[in-house]
Amino acid sequence: MLDRWEFWIDVGGTFTDCVARSPRGELTTVKLLSSGLTKGRVHSVHDGKSISDPAFSADPPGFWDGASIRFFSSDGETLWQTQIEKSRESPPTTLLCESLPDSIQSGVNFELDTGEEAPVLAIHKVLGLKPGVSFPEMTVKLGTTRGTNALLTRTGARTAFVTTRGFADVLLIANQDRPRLFDLAIQKPEPLFESILEIDARMDAHGNELTAPDCDAVRHDLEKLRATGVESIAICLLHAFADGRHERLVEDLARQVGFTEISTSSRLSPLIRIVSRGDTTVVDAYLNPVLRDYVQQIRRQLGDHCTLKLMTSAGGLVDAGSFVGKDSILSGPAGGVIGFSKVARQAGFEKSIGFDMGGTSTDVSRFDGRHELEFETTKAGVRIVSPMLAIETVAAGGGSVCGFDGVKLFVGPQSAGADPGPACYGRGGPLTVTDVNLFLGRILPEHFPFALDAVAVEAKLTVLCEQVASSPLGRACSPVGLAEGFREIANASMVRAIRKISVAKGYDPADYVLVTFGGAGGQHACAIAAQLGIQRVLVHPLAGILSAYGIGQADVRRFAEQAVLKPLSPKRLADLESTFSELEQRPLAEVRSEGISDERIDAPVRSLDLRYAGVESTINIAWPDDGDFRAAYENQHERLYGYRHDTRSLEIVAARVEVTGRSTVARESEAEVRPRSVQADDRSPAIFHGVATDTAVFRRDQLRPGDSFRGPAIVCEPTSTVVIDPGFRASILSRGEILIEGAPHNGSELDGSSLNRKETPRRDGTRSDPVLLEIFNNLFASIAEQMGVTLQKTSLSTNVKERLDFSCAIFTATGDLVVNAPHIPVHLGAMGETVRHILADVPDIGPGDIYVTNDPFRGGSHLPDVTVVTPVHDVVSRKLMFLVASRAHHSEIGGIVPGSMPPFSKNLGEEGVLIRCFRLIESGRSNDAGLRELLSAGPHPSRSVDNNMADIAAQVAANNAGVNLLRDLVERYSLSVVHAQMGHIQRAAAAKMRLALSGIPDGFYERTDHLDDGSPIRASIEIRGDSAVVDFTGTGPVLTDSNLNANRAIVTAAVLYVFRCLIDEDIPLNSGVLEPVSINLPECLLNPPSAKRPADCVAIVGGNVETSQRVVDVLLGALGVAAASQGTMNNLTFGDSSFGYYETICGGSGATPDAPGSDAVHTHMTNTRLTDVEVIERRYPVRIHEFSIRRGSGGAGRHRGGDGIVRRIEFLKPLSLSVLSERRGEYAPFGLAGGRAGQRGRNALLRAGASECEELPGKVQLDVEPGDVLTIETPGGGGFGCDHE
Repeated sequence: MLDRWEFWIDVGGTFTDCVARSPRGELTTVKLLSSGLTKGRVHSVHDGKSISDPAFSADPPGFWDGASIRFFSSDGETLWQTQIEKSRESPPTTLLCESLPDSIQSGVNFELDTGEEAPVLAIHKVLGLKPGVSFPEMTVKLGTTRGTNALLTRTGARTAFVTTRGFADVLLIANQDRPRLFDLAIQKPEPLFESILEIDARMDAHGNELTAPDCDAVRHDLEKLRATGVESIAICLLHAFADGRHERLVEDLARQVGFTEISTSSRLSPLIRIVSRGDTTVVDAYLNPVLRDYVQQIRRQLGDHCTLKLMTSAGGLVDAGSFVGKDSILSGPAGGVIGFSKVARQAGFEKSIGFDMGGTSTDVSRFDGRHELEFETTKAGVRIVSPMLAIETVAAGGGSVCGFDGVKLFVGPQSAGADPGPACYGRGGPLTVTDVNLFLGRILPEHFPFALDAVAVEAKLTVLCEQVASSPLGRACSPVGLAEGFREIANASMVRAIRKISVAKGYDPADYVLVTFGGAGGQHACAIAAQLGIQRVLVHPLAGILSAYGIGQADVRRFAEQAVLKPLSPKRLADLESTFSELEQRPLAEVRSEGISDERIDAPVRSLDLRYAGVESTINIAWPDDGDFRAAYENQHERLYGYRHDTRSLEIVAARVEVTGRSTVARESEAEVRPRSVQADDRSPAIFHGVATDTAVFRRDQLRPGDSFRGPAIVCEPTSTVVIDPGFRASILSRGEILIEGAPHNGSELDGSSLNRKETPRRDGTRSDPVLLEIFNNLFASIAEQMGVTLQKTSLSTNVKERLDFSCAIFTATGDLVVNAPHIPVHLGAMGETVRHILADVPDIGPGDIYVTNDPFRGGSHLPDVTVVTPVHDVVSRKLMFLVASRAHHSEIGGIVPGSMPPFSKNLGEEGVLIRCFRLIESGRSNDAGLRELLSAGPHPSRSVDNNMADIAAQVAANNAGVNLLRDLVERYSLSVVHAQMGHIQRAAAAKMRLALSGIPDGFYERTDHLDDGSPIRASIEIRGDSAVVDFTGTGPVLTDSNLNANRAIVTAAVLYVFRCLIDEDIPLNSGVLEPVSINLPECLLNPPSAKRPADCVAIVGGNVETSQRVVDVLLGALGVAAASQGTMNNLTFGDSSFGYYETICGGSGATPDAPGSDAVHTHMTNTRLTDVEVIERRYPVRIHEFSIRRGSGGAGRHRGGDGIVRRIEFLKPLSLSVLSERRGEYAPFGLAGGRAGQRGRNALLRAGASECEELPGKVQLDVEPGDVLTIETPGGGGFGCDHE
């Protein structure tokens, strides 16, 4: 016997699920709308004063007394609103009102509102107590999406951001990258704060005070801030991770002037990176008042006898008074993770994968005896640094919209929502995954809570069949084949998500049980398991509300962390003992304060965030039993990335502590298992693999432990439907779980469905098919993206790790681009030319060979962009199947200045080491020594050969990941199918491009712009039907005294980018996009001739980063779709003989006919991130004084151009400095349609001790001394339309 009731409640966006455990240990469940409203339908009207509805027969007499009741017409309009005077039990349940108008008749919908929050109403229902009646002693454990919803809808508290002077815009600029690569109207996430206060106080990167705050001035500014009505403040000062005393001082002053809601970064997240730490602090301040009001309201309604605990994103419970915004984001989903892992363990499975398929999305996660945590993630466009359970979300749920885009089928990401809902709800909604399952007989209308409209579903499928038949594909298809095709696409998306949390991290999903939960998961689980090679699927009796159940099983968990940023050594580990001891005190005290006795508190778990020296990404390593952190780190690194650096030192980034207090959770009762084979009383036709199959139908309450039956079968539950596919067998375990076992084939569903099921029993994977187009598009894109993840995490350079200046791609055996992960646009069309040159040079390229090149005249961009090409051969026939390639910007490749971005290079030899076509690996044997010799040779060798070799090794690892994934794909689908689908995807992209071109009026479009030296760039575009000719005749001659020459690869990439931007939807990015486009490129500065000797080739380094931007501006301007963006990348390089640092700096984007330009963002041919200010100052001898938006620099117009930025850098030691920038001369970023030009950029240097700045040209190379300050002001974008329109 327990001493009190417990209620485990998950408050979701639509529904609130409640599991109640009585003092006797019995479980009761309730499901309500999260709004707290209860819907009903009038069954009958009596005497014009009362109504009845049998659905309320379970409620006790008087339960609804005093509740408000609102009646609705069929179109949702309010007919009448009044109060319930009395509710009585006399069957059917009657609700007595004052009087009712004649419009209230049988069949009218209504809703009841007691004024209580949904969790409180659920408790009333379970206990049978009328609202308003006080509760007995009880414990409530609650998970809520209240914080997440406030974040998504931007309805948090009025918040101010308090930061260091010069950094007011640091969170607005953030990493400077744009969210979607091909959107001309860039939409950055809306900020959470409404005002900003800058403080004159400064620490250096090691926590030493540079400027002390003026308390009187700070107090005065805070008083003014409070007078504006701001409710909450977020304090994040530069380098507060190293010393938080200034933040604590500002916090004290803020409390003195009356602020009560204050979040400080040094307390919430004392880790390096001001952008991530600042976002976390703002999120916390933004959500805390909302959550506090919600919790207080719940507490008031529950009364004084209730213990209230809330679920955190890390999967632990916390007292309601300690629940904060940054820990609330995954409060609800975390319950599902705890729930699935607990029920799997109870059933005897130590390893499990959770599969939570809801209405709008699917969450998947992995459990290996310990829950995997993420310590930094992005939610709703905001970076959050806080422990969170690792959950992968994909936009495929029961409500995901199914459709046809003219070439291929799609599922999601849009969702039908609750209103209008799926088509089968009968309210005019779109076709969804739920509708597809209904049509295929996997959802039974007679077991659904309300009537479903199957006719509407079939009508929508029929219309889609007609659309597919009349499309360029010209494929006849049946509604059944189409429905099964949508299921395959949805399943492929969910399989992809599970592979990301398992295969991509070195874990085989076949070693796990798949635990399915959520309303829709049971209808897809068998197919998902089959594709992943998973042999067992587990369905708990409470699968429909497993998140609520998991919240009840959760422990109390607390965390603490501290930045270390020191090399790993035995002495350092010994020194950390005192750090760990101190870190443990706060979480231990917090757990004890929750009423957890010491015997229920586990020993604190200590861990370190480790990384190889020079690498940015960390791996969290729990304290090994043998204390050998290096071995543990390298084993995990090898599991994740396939290799280890035995000679490279390790760095401790942070020390972490986790303290867990075990909750007292009674074990569920078990029933005796008595084996019996059962037969269903009911049967229903369902379609499997295109064939209508007589399918057994069971109700969950009919089944008992020991029962077993074979698929096909359907089990109907109160909150979900479980489908057991043919070939699987189901059995009931001792706690009522359904265990589904089968013989998965670890492959595709190609052998089991067809668009034209009546004509062919199997899908021909070599034919063009709208289903397979979508599936293989996702598969190929996933491989390229995984290559990118591997490269980012295994490289050493800042350019790759943080700025993400790299691209990965897959090619056919002839070098045609199949898919390019959307990384850096200037690489997009260029790598195909590189691959084709490699194939021409080495026609007999063999298995195990790997080639390296950076030749700008053979598909390269400029010398710092190094490309690694790896062939993929059939392991048996040794025939070349595909190629993969990765291109990364190396921060040093030699040349006349450190950083290899010389402003004044006159020939290619001055820009660095040229690698024509170097075979790094031959038949698996490495020639590292030869490449190292090449990089060290010549008149201007690389200054960082070790880093070059390390990053090339990372590129090799990325390519190897692509090779292995492509071979897996061939094994799963066959080479003929993969080859065929590559061709079909390229043709589909071409068809999309032709559709976009046919929407542009025929004619000639032209524009000319100029480089700062006056050289013209001219482009004319002839649109004729669904094709285009781009002609650069009229562009200036080859530049012999400048490095702004481009090349054919760069121009091709620019054209590909521009025409891809014309397609307003996601399509595969491949060579098919340019199939309808012809490019005429005469010899000019965009296409200079090559030569054998680098010294005889013209300089080209600026063409890649500067001229490419102007080419895009000219093309977009000619078409009239966007005004000029900043037209430069503002390349900054500084360093000495020991290091080189390189960055590109954002500016304003051009306005479009429909939207203003965006401020402070990278545009067009680049999307590299900017290294965090705190990281730069920690690593390099510089101090950033300002990083702000250059307000007013965007051109005026009906839609204004975006603003550039201001960046001021002080140098702390003698360094060599180079700036390579454009838009500093006569030609400003142009406006369109009467819009004004954006402001030109500006470079200036204030020498130490000088009183006036020295104006610098766009290209400059000079030496700087300690105390010199460089200012770079980047251009704004052009405006669109006259501002008086």
